[in-house]
Amino acid sequence: MANSRLSWCNGLLFLFFVSDAVFAQKDAQKHLGSEVNRCLIDPHARSPCGDPNISGAECAALDCCFDGHSCYYGIAVTVHCTRDGHFAVMVAQDSTLPPLNLGSIRLLGGDGAPPCGPGVANTGFAFFQFPVTGCGTIVKEEGDHLIYENLVSSLYEYGTGHLGSITRDTDYALLIRCRYQGSEVLALGAEVKRLSLPPVPVTVQGPLRVELRLANGQCGAKGCSEVDVYSSYYAEADYPVTKVLQEPVYVEVRVLERSDPDLVLQLEHCWATSSPSPVSLPQWSLLVDGCPYRDDRYRTTVVHMDHTSGLPNPTHYKRFIFQMFTFVDHAYPAPLTEMVFIHCSTAVCHSSSADRCEQRCGRLRRAVAVQKSVSMDAVVVSSGEVMWSDHKLPVSDLQILDPEVPQFLSYGLLGLAVSIVLAVAVLVLAVTWRRRHRLQTVKL
Repeated sequence: MANSRLSWCNGLLFLFFVSDAVFAQKDAQKHLGSEVNRCLIDPHARSPCGDPNISGAECAALDCCFDGHSCYYGIAVTVHCTRDGHFAVMVAQDSTLPPLNLGSIRLLGGDGAPPCGPGVANTGFAFFQFPVTGCGTIVKEEGDHLIYENLVSSLYEYGTGHLGSITRDTDYALLIRCRYQGSEVLALGAEVKRLSLPPVPVTVQGPLRVELRLANGQCGAKGCSEVDVYSSYYAEADYPVTKVLQEPVYVEVRVLERSDPDLVLQLEHCWATSSPSPVSLPQWSLLVDGCPYRDDRYRTTVVHMDHTSGLPNPTHYKRFIFQMFTFVDHAYPAPLTEMVFIHCSTAVCHSSSADRCEQRCGRLRRAVAVQKSVSMDAVVVSSGEVMWSDHKLPVSDLQILDPEVPQFLSYGLLGLAVSIVLAVAVLVLAVTWRRRHRLQTVKL
């Protein structure tokens, strides 16, 4: 479980978040023990917290340590939510046992580079500062509040043997959250910038809205094209959608309420989970950097979008197709669940003569680096529930087929019996003829 506390200090809204979601964090808290132990840090290894002239009360409000002269971060994870809409996260290396590898810490939508990757304050701490709308942050509504959630997690190495796999690294995951009243985030929105050119205003003001939906793949003519299968979509009342294993699933992600033709939607990462939460496990990648996941035997197909699609702004859309699957238990190869949820981390950029925001795969994949330099903060969108069906024959169909099987079997057995009788008769006639022929020869 996680505990959080909100407070204001110097015009800033702070949220202090402590989680015992993973065993390593709980063990670390037991090891650290009292508040005094949490603040026992070598003076040369301390990382300043707050302003230089901060008071002891203000330092305590920031959930930091105060030695009578200076305020500094303790051996823990400290999360601040600023009034201008930013996360500020400080992760201590010694907040877990064994100590964290600070270079392996990532955010939900991060690629390891700042601001979504850690900036090391010193050898014992890693610091993140990023917008609440960035780095894969998930937005939820709760009454008149907006809640922004992200996941701080660590990568770890593991070794695989003939009989199993092991790791000696800390498996670390911590959910961080900022809560704002609606009036506090009116100034937050989507800002679209040109690359090496002055900013171009978006046609419609306000926060960017992106939607993920599933096409039902139905069309009235034979030989449907990729455009035809996206002509109708599942409504909210149609969920959960049922699919047979290996049946195509048609996914579309689109920008809503925008008419600027220079806006280009990009899919950074698309994946599937067995629960509605995008951060839940297990997961399976569908697209990585907008390209089909290479380790999938049935690779995802990216649908090319251009003027032939018949859409007014085809760059506002992304479509891809994957074949239905289900998750299995790694230890026991059996289906874990019948549910699959699809998620995509999206971004937009503004096309220009210098760069058309193209996402290319294969040999031309180096264009992805250019894409990331102009992409906006990631927004995660998710689908409704998709279920897989075993597609067994109904009992009525089996009853219809049952009379057919013995009938064909009877004809086969009858033919075999007739063949055997004829063969025996021919053999008897041949033996009888040979005996008569021998008797006639002796009499002569």
